[in-house]
Formats: sequence, C-alpha cells, structure tokens
Amino acid sequence: MHRTISVLLSIVASLAFSACGGRAGEPGQKVPAREASGADVVYVPTPNDVVMKMLDLGGVGKDDVVYDLGCGDGRIVVLAAKKRGAHGAGFDIDPQRIKECHENAKQYGVEGLVRFDQKDIFTLDLSKASVVTLYLLPSLNVKLIPQLEKLKPGSRIVSHDFDMKGVKPDKVVSFTSKEDNVDHTLYLWTVPLKKEL
Repeated sequence: MHRTISVLLSIVASLAFSACGGRAGEPGQKVPAREASGADVVYVPTPNDVVMKMLDLGGVGKDDVVYDLGCGDGRIVVLAAKKRGAHGAGFDIDPQRIKECHENAKQYGVEGLVRFDQKDIFTLDLSKASVVTLYLLPSLNVKLIPQLEKLKPGSRIVSHDFDMKGVKPDKVVSFTSKEDNVDHTLYLWTVPLKKEL
C-alpha cells in the first residue's frame, strides 16, 4: 500500500513539475514539453542506488549488452558500463535527454562502451541486447512484449516499479532507496517469457 501511494505521489509530482516547465527533483529547470518530444511518459530519474539494485537483479556483467528503453539521462547504461564493464545503448525520443546521456557518458569516461540514440523504442530491434531495462508505465511494458519475446533465450528484462500484465516475473524485489526514502519494486523476467494463463 505504501509503495502504491509513493508511486502515485511521484507521478503526480512529476506531472506538476512538467506542467511548470521543470522535472521531478529539479523544479524550475526548463525541459521540452511532452508534446514537443513525443514522449509517452514524464521523465522521472531513477535513484542511483535503485539503478545498482536493477543491475544486480539482472546479473549484469562485463559480457552483457544493456539496452535501456526510455533511457532519460542515460544513468542505467552509464553505471552498467562504469561499475560492471558492460556495453550498452540507451534510447529516448527526447533530444534533451540524449544530450544529457552524452554528457554523463563523458563525465564517467565510458564513451567507448555506450551509445545513445534518439529513437522511438517501439521500432527498435532488441536482438543484440542481453539485458533490457525499463521504467515505463505498465501499458507500455505490455506494448513492448512482441519485441521482448524476440530477445535471445536467457536474456533478462528488469523493470523499475511497473509490471508487465500477462507475463509472470521470475522475481519481484522490494527496495527502499536511501536517496529518496521511497519503496521501489523491481521486476525480473527471463526470455522465453512465461505467459500467465
């Protein structure tokens, strides 16, 4: 119940900041409007300790290729490269987010391990990924199922806070972030996906 309330409050806060030209955690900072970017969701950064928990849950190592769909500022891909030596790619429809991704990759010295592209995530070929990370609304996770089913067997999918209706997770983990003091839920699926009856 607490997690549900926290998630709803987070979404409401994000919408309020977006309407004011800011984003969650950074009121007043100018960002492109949702209509201008074409984004289906409001950008809410994942706390870094939650990112690390996602990488743990996905078993990310140096031999992995991590794709982050709706990558925001690229922190998941950047930390996967910096902390685990993994290669990765992030995709976002918002050009401002992609600019931030490149800045973060440069700051952490992982430009040779990662790439970022401004693309519609629903048109991507995910076949080169061994781990896919998501922080999207449940309806968008479901919309991605046909693409996710084409991943190589053994590939892992990790979602922050939102499940994937019709697909049974292999593991569900609750985690309280020390950065935002909010309870987060993480979901892990392994390909081939286990459809619920």
